[in-house]
Amino acid sequence: MGTYNTEHKEQPKENVKGIRIQSLSYVMIVASCIFYILILYITIQVARNYSSLTRNITTYTVCSQDADALEDASDYLTEQVRLYVMTKNPQYRDAYLEELYVTRRRENALENLQTHNISEDSLSYLQKALNDSNELAITELYAIRLVGEAAGFTSDTFPDSLKNVLLSDADTALSSDAKIEKAQMLVFNLDYLHAKEVIRSDISSCLSSIVSASLNAQETSADAMRRTLFRQRIYISVLFFLNIITYIMIIVLIIKPLKIYIDCMKEQKMLSIMGSYEFKYFALTYNDIFNLKKVNETMLRQKAEHDALTGLANRGFFDNLQQILKGDLPLTLFLLDVDYFKNFNDTYGHKVGDQVLKKVASALQKSFRSQDFVMRIGGDEFAAVITHVTLEQRSVLDQKISFINQYLSDTTDGLPVVTLSIGAAFSDQGFTDNLYVLADKALYYVKENGRNGYALYQDICDNLPQ
Repeated sequence: MGTYNTEHKEQPKENVKGIRIQSLSYVMIVASCIFYILILYITIQVARNYSSLTRNITTYTVCSQDADALEDASDYLTEQVRLYVMTKNPQYRDAYLEELYVTRRRENALENLQTHNISEDSLSYLQKALNDSNELAITELYAIRLVGEAAGFTSDTFPDSLKNVLLSDADTALSSDAKIEKAQMLVFNLDYLHAKEVIRSDISSCLSSIVSASLNAQETSADAMRRTLFRQRIYISVLFFLNIITYIMIIVLIIKPLKIYIDCMKEQKMLSIMGSYEFKYFALTYNDIFNLKKVNETMLRQKAEHDALTGLANRGFFDNLQQILKGDLPLTLFLLDVDYFKNFNDTYGHKVGDQVLKKVASALQKSFRSQDFVMRIGGDEFAAVITHVTLEQRSVLDQKISFINQYLSDTTDGLPVVTLSIGAAFSDQGFTDNLYVLADKALYYVKENGRNGYALYQDICDNLPQ
């Protein structure tokens, strides 16, 4: 079968021209009344299949957005509790509790999905993701309570939602620093990261189930169209000798476009604008929906993998990258924190703070190669992965750090001087299980030694506590 051009110029539906099927009936109104009725019935069947396809696409889009909203809410809770245990700023605690008990985006997303006609399997995946997120919230609330007591809050000063969160006797006896350290461990350890990955996996399974159901529904519509076409051929064969001209026009205006449309739908292509008025209108409407679907899918992928403020890849991309870059591959992981970022927001305002983050992102993009990976993994936390550079070539790493510092020290753009604390770790076996931990240790080594510096774990490991 030859290929067809599936592109078309924008054409308003009200300006669509073509022969209407109803007009043909007037030519054969006396001799072909039965023929007209059968064709009308076929057209109605096509319209029903089209309506079913439209509803399926709309349901898929809405359900995907709801599933994505649940994941966003879960990640937001993680972000706020981590910020709180690291900064002890009550605004992050309050933002966490607001989301958990008032906004309730996770529960609302599940409730919205239940209103749509989707499979029990899809709902079960999302229900499991919500249950796992609620289990994780228990750990997060415990970490918040630890930090609160370490900061000297009494039970009377805790929000009502935290008063029922009680520490164990052993944790109560811990020092303030030990409580904070344990709180940080609870929300940063591998068990916590694994739980987050399980949640993302459940949501991904839900989306896969929804996509599968959508594709099955489209195939059902296509089968219905093929059966309708078969019946149409029988009718035309019976009435062929009544009006050969009408038969030819039906071939040109209905059958040929329908075949092409079915093929295009199977191959997920746009429809050519051809055939009768109804088919042209159908094609234009279908193409609008097709384009809308592609835009929505692109937006969902962009939202899932990129940070809205800086345009860099986000934490989700970083987590996936760790699973991809495995095996015999030399690479270096950089973890970068903006020094005293809170002071930028407090002194100059959040608008300047956002500009600082964008400047850091620009510095990283300019310093690293196009084949390297640069990501924003938290509020003022960035990560970068450079591949195919061995430890013997570390001068390359030093040059990149020097460029970044020089770029951030330039104040001609009206922004204050920005400094970074940078920790890095090298691996010749790709992303190992402890590579992130080693880079994080190097980062904290820099912070403990005055910030505004860079340390490679392999250089300072002897100076770190084991």
